[in-house]
Amino acid sequence: MTARPLQEVPVTELKGVGQALAERLAKLGIVSLQDLLLHLPLRYEDRTQVSSLGSLRVGSTAVVEGEIVSSEVSQGRRRSLLVRIRDGTGLLGLRFFHFSAAMKRQLEPGKRLRCYGEARPGATGLEIYHPEFRVLRDDLPPPPLEQQLTPVYPVTEGLQQNRIRQLLEQALQALQTQPPEELLPTSLLQAAAFQHLMNWSLTEALQYLHHPPVEADLAELAEGRHPAQRRLALEELFTQQLGMLLLRQKSRERAAHPLIGQATALENQLIQSLPFQLTSAQERVLREINADLTQPHPMLRLVQGDVGSGKTLVAALACLKALASGYQAAMMAPTELLAEQHYQNLAAWLQPLGIQVDWLAGKMKGKQREGALQRLAEGETQLLVGTHALFQSEVVFARLGLVVIDEQHRFGVHQRLALRDKGQAGECLPHQLIMTATPIPRTLAMSAYADLDVSVIDELPPGRQPVTTLALPDSRRPEVIARVRKACLEGRQAYWVCTLIEESEVLECQAAEVTWQELQEALPELKIALVHGRMKPAEKAQIMADFKAGLSQLLVATTVIEVGVDVPNASLMIIDNAERLGLAQLHQLRGRVGRGSTASYCTLIYHPPLSQQGRERLQAMRESSDGFVIAQKDLEIRGPGELLGTRQTGEVELRIANLKRDAFLLEGLKPCAVQLLQQNPLQARHLLARWRGDKLRFAQV
Repeated sequence: MTARPLQEVPVTELKGVGQALAERLAKLGIVSLQDLLLHLPLRYEDRTQVSSLGSLRVGSTAVVEGEIVSSEVSQGRRRSLLVRIRDGTGLLGLRFFHFSAAMKRQLEPGKRLRCYGEARPGATGLEIYHPEFRVLRDDLPPPPLEQQLTPVYPVTEGLQQNRIRQLLEQALQALQTQPPEELLPTSLLQAAAFQHLMNWSLTEALQYLHHPPVEADLAELAEGRHPAQRRLALEELFTQQLGMLLLRQKSRERAAHPLIGQATALENQLIQSLPFQLTSAQERVLREINADLTQPHPMLRLVQGDVGSGKTLVAALACLKALASGYQAAMMAPTELLAEQHYQNLAAWLQPLGIQVDWLAGKMKGKQREGALQRLAEGETQLLVGTHALFQSEVVFARLGLVVIDEQHRFGVHQRLALRDKGQAGECLPHQLIMTATPIPRTLAMSAYADLDVSVIDELPPGRQPVTTLALPDSRRPEVIARVRKACLEGRQAYWVCTLIEESEVLECQAAEVTWQELQEALPELKIALVHGRMKPAEKAQIMADFKAGLSQLLVATTVIEVGVDVPNASLMIIDNAERLGLAQLHQLRGRVGRGSTASYCTLIYHPPLSQQGRERLQAMRESSDGFVIAQKDLEIRGPGELLGTRQTGEVELRIANLKRDAFLLEGLKPCAVQLLQQNPLQARHLLARWRGDKLRFAQV
């Protein structure tokens, strides 16, 4: 192999790698030698010593040797070959469910075996199922034991452990002959927090992790706490910071129309028409947004605010700035129900000011749709609200200046790109405001969102009531129904949310219909409404409007009501099968109550027994109503991959670092990354090529 950077050497240059094997490796993300070296073991096995049979315990994984004392086919529930071995200290069963006649001949009484596997309780005492084994010959010395711990790698179908170990031996030889350049800035490694990693070069860290010595601390390696692992995690997280900063730099190089129109009169009119005052947090975030909108490059700002903190109003005031400057604004929401809620709120606030607000959904057809599209293209519509229907090709804006995206993690990167590109006028892009009621833990904000400016509405409007949360097993369902009856007869309203473990809208809707019928029978004195995702938008909107107006007392719903529903008189939220939902979703649903002046309650009904995760989630809900505390707990329970999803950021997956485990490594990375980009952009590019490859293509979002 020629002396090239390891990321440029394809695995097909390794001995024994043909097209079929290359395709299997590609499934694991392994295309180059560098990918192979960064494919770290999941765990390690100690095959460096022989354990006596008498020392084995349930769960012991060990190398053992012994003489075969019996070998017979057992005809139990599953036909198996049971081989019994002994040494001077005890007996052990070896059980094979897949075996051939040749294998049976190989394992005859009197022969000596060396085996490796995990001891577990079996029908004859301790047994190892399908051990790795070799027959020892009396005329030859026993084969040497391993001198190092044996790595166990993630594999895919058709790729055996031995094969990937052989390939890694070749890659590690290449690593010795052409070690990769050390690219981490010395100033970073000299920082107090990272000095213990200074002695580890990239080459040494990789060598150690693929071949740890016998005395290595297996617990430390299993938990990702070894300095060699942290050295790699640090470089990966640092590179991620570089990528995000570069992304930000690129977006700042693009042009946008500065929105400098005077919206003060309209803003004042809107604020004075409201029955409440803006909180100081809303005012602060508005100042940050307005400062961005006057710049000649596109705003990229994420506004986080807990459920009910008033993000929609902040977005409305930002839209006024665009309209006063002669541009159109668009607001996109992930569901028709939420989009319609936004439309109703925005129309109620802005139409009295003489602003034309329109709405567009996928299910709009015929003349209604044609009319909306024509008004938009001619510039008559100033603010368009809708779902992902907004980025269909026939939707043409006359002059789009600001895009507001609500709950942006529910939209794919390509969808957001499509909407942004609609506003491209010559070289100019529209400004983007992203809103989420799912608070993002600081760790994720420092990494996955490092390209965005982040504003936080960390204050709830005055008068919002704290919500008391209870968790009850489903055996106490009659008590919950009695409580709903009492609250509704006292003039309050309640939600009853049905969840299903299957990701099926049809089944979820059926479950809601069954619950609705049951509750109608149990509570004949109440007016009970039903809303779910398979109803027509107009029907859903009417049911929600009736509930808001107090025409129904109890609303049975699927999780379609998770965001955007605002009924101040609703003070009781029942969530059925609450253990099936994630923390963020539970918190969103709980945020539908506590919006009026009455004490509010959220009851989480669960079906025992709860899993460990289920218990932790319900406990977190009982203990806190702070969205940021909940989000941090969600990160701890589920980990960042699931919390973010690649949909949220495009390509944020990490190979080695773990945001949950390695959060402390993020401190201080950003200033050092800024410095490297300024002083040595070529070194920064090399780091990005090593860790991110072509994955910066999402940088435009």
